[in-house]
Amino acid sequence: MYGAGDVRVEQVPDPSIQLPTDAVVRLVRACICGSDLHPYHSLPASGRGNPMGHELIGVVEAVGSQVTSVRPGDFVIAPFAVSDNTCVFCREGLHTACLHGGWYGNPANGGLQAELSRIPLADGSLVKVPDVDPATADEGLLASLLTLSDVYLTGWHAAVQGRVAPGRTVTVIGDGAVGLSAVLASRQLGAERIILMGRHRDRTDLGVEWGATDVVAERGPEGIARVLDLTDGEGSHVVLEAVGLMPAYEQAHGVVRPGGVISRVGVPQYESAPIGFGSLFGKNAALTGGPAPVRAYLEGALAQVLAGEIDPGRVFDRSVGLDDVPAGYAAMDARQALKVMITA
Repeated sequence: MYGAGDVRVEQVPDPSIQLPTDAVVRLVRACICGSDLHPYHSLPASGRGNPMGHELIGVVEAVGSQVTSVRPGDFVIAPFAVSDNTCVFCREGLHTACLHGGWYGNPANGGLQAELSRIPLADGSLVKVPDVDPATADEGLLASLLTLSDVYLTGWHAAVQGRVAPGRTVTVIGDGAVGLSAVLASRQLGAERIILMGRHRDRTDLGVEWGATDVVAERGPEGIARVLDLTDGEGSHVVLEAVGLMPAYEQAHGVVRPGGVISRVGVPQYESAPIGFGSLFGKNAALTGGPAPVRAYLEGALAQVLAGEIDPGRVFDRSVGLDDVPAGYAAMDARQALKVMITA
């Protein structure tokens, strides 16, 4: 990405093993994330392109001398954050705070929207998919496996941090891929009522299939009033904010119930937000959330996908090859696609 709206496909040198803890993985599927659209809107123009992408399933091509958990030929999932899976924060389930970790989509680690990618700390950063041959696997299965690198488990993290549980009313703000994933996760965690705030019918229909009991198309004060009406004026025990813009946060503190929880996983596009008497303090409401430690949740969700218990891959509604990735960005930006998959 050379600047806002300027995505190019280029030939670059193949990545190689730089450290004995590295692996090189060949693309099976990658995708474009909603968070990739933030620089697509605002990245300053530069003569040096920034590598993009942080979601990947692929086949291991090579490993460093210290890598023991995967070997060439293994089919793997790469969570969106690099982690060693052994430091104190990883052991506490906060892999996105790994003391030795990092991120993709930068010159140091490269991006995962590529034929080949270098994976640092491969023993901690890769999870092997057992008994699946990507060359013959069903497309729906591949799509669901890809969601475990980020989008579904970001929705899951929102629900976990929000303490979704049986008997609770949950409001999900945003009908993008993460918001819909949060609906599915909330149903998995036993929420009694799930209110989905979104106004794109094709998306909210999937949300209803995944467990949303109500859909609220209104925004702002009208949307807040509608949710309060649906909850007899009490508000929602849990609000999962999957957008990252200030109007979504304002809706969240408007509909949260006294004593409730707002869980944010939409990357905030603001530096400060109201937390005073008229927003959180007066309601004794809690604010939580953050970048999802996907690695902490991955094995459990992988077992569910392989057993056919969940199908989070349905968020993908368009596929492009690597040469057409710029068109994939444009389609997502124009809301012509919910989430775009990249094929090898």
